Amino acid sequence: MSYSVGQVSAVAGVTVRTLHHYDKAGLLSPSDRSHAGYRLYSEADLVRLQQILFYRELGFPLDEIAAILKDPQADPVERLRARQRQLSDEIARLQRLAEVAERAVEVQKTGVRLTPQERFEVFGEVTFDLSYATEAELKWANSAGHREAMARAAAHTKEDWRRLMGEAAAWRAELLAAFDEGEPSDGERAMDLAEEHRLHIARWFTACPPDMHRRIADDFAADPRAFALVVPPSHQRPGLAAYTCRAVHANAARHAGDGTDPEEHR
Repeated sequence: MSYSVGQVSAVAGVTVRTLHHYDKAGLLSPSDRSHAGYRLYSEADLVRLQQILFYRELGFPLDEIAAILKDPQADPVERLRARQRQLSDEIARLQRLAEVAERAVEVQKTGVRLTPQERFEVFGEVTFDLSYATEAELKWANSAGHREAMARAAAHTKEDWRRLMGEAAAWRAELLAAFDEGEPSDGERAMDLAEEHRLHIARWFTACPPDMHRRIADDFAADPRAFALVVPPSHQRPGLAAYTCRAVHANAARHAGDGTDPEEHR
């Protein structure tokens, strides 16, 4: 029994254009033509089309489908296993994106409660990258310190933010001066600046013991979005993020070495 293009299109749920494309690509050519020259598909053609659509549903590109169907003796199991692994990876990636989207909604409901104009007045060049914010939410979701920091940030008034950002700007100027003047990252001046930064976090957001401060500093060195929260890109120098990270680690080691508890000096 033979089937016209229109009949195959209706039965298989594909467009006539798709069938013509498969024909031109040499993937599925009709076995016969009518006296008037119209394409006619056989039962075997329909079986082949079913195989093509199966692989297409799994995301195989047409050239790979052609290679699979070209050799009837070939075992497609390994190709299917490889595609299964790809699909599993893609499912995991989409799940992570869904989690990020969910966290993004939560982030938008909390945080800095200022109008766009007030944000510009208070923060200036310092911007909070939403992609970094959502990733931080996923990374620190189970951290009591992160939850406290978000809650305290949400409660800050415009005047609080002015004072906070004023402190941060003064600290940033001192950091840049120390870096530009060649102060060693493990020197007293750099370590004192690291300690000021740690106390700034504790004063305005959440308790920041040395181990936490090290992790924050590691983010500065690894992720430009994180470092942009303390030093806007227009003020940055090559190597400054790594310098700041080393100073924080040196300061933490200093407190560990002298046996003092830095929390006592808050």
